[in-house]
Amino acid sequence: MTPLDGLALSRATVDRSAERRSEPGLFDELLADARTAVLVLAGDRVLVDDGTQTEGNGGSAGVALALLRPGEVPEALVRSALPLYLGQDGPVGHLALALPAPDGDGGAPPLIELLTAAGRRWAGLRDVGTLLDDTGAGLFTAALALANWHAVHPRCARCGTPTVVVQAGWSRSCPACGAEHYPRTDPAVIMAIVDDEDRLLLGRQAAWPPKRYSTLAGFVEPGESLEAAVRREVAEESGVVVGEVEYRGSQPWPFPASLMLGFRGHAVGTAVEADGVELVHARWWTREEFEADLASGELLLPSRVSIARRLVEDWYGGPLDEAADWVNRPG
Repeated sequence: MTPLDGLALSRATVDRSAERRSEPGLFDELLADARTAVLVLAGDRVLVDDGTQTEGNGGSAGVALALLRPGEVPEALVRSALPLYLGQDGPVGHLALALPAPDGDGGAPPLIELLTAAGRRWAGLRDVGTLLDDTGAGLFTAALALANWHAVHPRCARCGTPTVVVQAGWSRSCPACGAEHYPRTDPAVIMAIVDDEDRLLLGRQAAWPPKRYSTLAGFVEPGESLEAAVRREVAEESGVVVGEVEYRGSQPWPFPASLMLGFRGHAVGTAVEADGVELVHARWWTREEFEADLASGELLLPSRVSIARRLVEDWYGGPLDEAADWVNRPG
């Protein structure tokens, strides 16, 4: 079976160039180079340009990262943002400037208003992850994952002292005990489970909109293999026992710090009993039932940016129309 390719958030073209992270004065050098490309984050949203034609590399006409040149970046933004080095694309260095999210009352900091006034807008990765070209998708994914880690790890895990950012944004150092802290990624398994009749098992969480179903998923526990995690999560959530497990592909999911590892599993039995905690309902679908429920609106699926959608389409045998995506339905 051919592994999944072209997963929306696994696309990347920029060399991370880790050897440059320890260079003294790296950020000053990048900001003095007119070729440097700068993306700007505000919380979990990035500045994008609409109406821009992106050619090739899986992109879409209409949306592209707003990659600023150093001369376009306000000095106040440089002073207030967290700089993150993302790597090199040949001679072009890539830098992210991460700002806090706008406050909850709907007001936008002056810097955010200034940048948006240039005919740009702010967009989330779930919204534009499939629309950006390979370079844009890779940069946004990496920058968001790194910024999320910094936002929730300001202090030393050993002694509680506030840490300082080092290694061009790829590490934090404790000035008190000397501990070095690096970004962490949480592995999670996500799986399309099929039975002897090639039916697909999908489940629904209570927090989801009505009629929205997806593949089962869960975090890998300490001391656990990926295959064991697949079998445990499916058994816990649905009561279904899984035998053979096959790896299909992976993609980062920086919400805030997961790596989704996709599998197809073969069920040993077909009795289903949702646990009522993770899932409120789970059932099997034949392809005929699946098509009928999609057509009638009785079944809605995750968006195309997710590996869950690709696992479902892999079982189905081809891409599904955007109408199947619950975010495109009213209510």
